[in-house]
Amino acid sequence: MATTLPTKVARTLECKQGAVRAVRFNDDGNYCLTCGSDKSIKLWNPHKGTHIMTYTGHGYEVLDVAASCDNSQLTSTGADKMVILWDVSTGKMVRRFRGHVGRVNCVKFNEESTVIASGSIDNTVRLWDCRAKSKYDPIQILDEAKDGIFSIKLSDHEILTGSVDGRVRRYDLHVGELLVDYIGSPVTCVCFTKDGQCVLSSALDSTLRLLDKDTGELLGEYTGHKSTEFKTDCCLTNSDAHVVSGSEDGKIYFWDLVDGKVVHTLSKAGKGVVHSLSYHPSLPCMLSAAENLVKVWREEDYQED
Repeated sequence: MATTLPTKVARTLECKQGAVRAVRFNDDGNYCLTCGSDKSIKLWNPHKGTHIMTYTGHGYEVLDVAASCDNSQLTSTGADKMVILWDVSTGKMVRRFRGHVGRVNCVKFNEESTVIASGSIDNTVRLWDCRAKSKYDPIQILDEAKDGIFSIKLSDHEILTGSVDGRVRRYDLHVGELLVDYIGSPVTCVCFTKDGQCVLSSALDSTLRLLDKDTGELLGEYTGHKSTEFKTDCCLTNSDAHVVSGSEDGKIYFWDLVDGKVVHTLSKAGKGVVHSLSYHPSLPCMLSAAENLVKVWREEDYQED
């Protein structure tokens, strides 16, 4: 039976945050977070289209945001070089982490939400202890990149990064090993497949690549979209059956993971660059951001309760 894809706009969120820089589902997919050029983060119920809370405290635009595993905290980062930890329910800052010397492009919690990893234009990944009571210095600095870090993902024992230096780096914390795959064009987004065996990367040569995580073997390439100037997110559907990417032509593309062919194109995704995507952890549901709007996508036969 064919996999159901989210190809219908179920709802549009007018975020009123200026340009929306990122949209992310929380861990269970019941809520989502948006961050924008107006320096704010917003918490939403995307399924009902309701805004729940706004978090303010950054000095410049917010570039990325992530929720903790129990959804009680969130972390954000941006052009003010800060990483901030927030209490979701109260909207208050828990602590600020300073140390990056340039804009911070991406941020993620580890699986236990005890550590935050942030990647910056200063060529470093910094790890921060969420439980620190007084000393907020990074607990580790990863400085192997030769150019800015644009994307970061974490598994239970790995840190995956994509850099403008054209390399995908995977730090295996179990064995203390760094594995590097050279792509040859600035890497703007990376992610693991759901089965944890492969790595998907997006680069500014309008090509997505699927790599074997352990050997670096190129398993597939996905083309047809446009990505030459701007960061565009890529991801996989929750069954690993399809690869998904935003595009500079205002569309979203779906490829078959195995044969690499485009199986669907969403032409009404946005007027500008579709730069941020987030796929629901269990449902055929996806979020996309372009300009000042977030769209909630569902399967064609979806009917709202």
